[in-house]
Amino acid sequence: MVSWIYRNMISKDLQVLNKLGLHARAAAKVVFIANKFISEITLVKDNKQADARSIMKILMLSASKDSIINITIQGDDEIQAMNSIEKLFK
Repeated sequence: MVSWIYRNMISKDLQVLNKLGLHARAAAKVVFIANKFISEITLVKDNKQADARSIMKILMLSASKDSIINITIQGDDEIQAMNSIEKLFK
């Protein structure tokens, strides 16, 4: 027997405030934070998606200063993960 568990996810739009955008060092910080949590964390910009655990995919978003990034998180620690990501962006 297969049982399915449907979980809600949380999503929030965050603005890139860093004057250099989401460059290598900033992307590395996102990856570092994402790896602290078990939840799936996805960044979306202009219909391009990036797993928050992949620095290369984050860099391919080409998120410059003032870009809006949609953060979607799904998992048991999604609220804590969102709080940490949001704190980093601010």
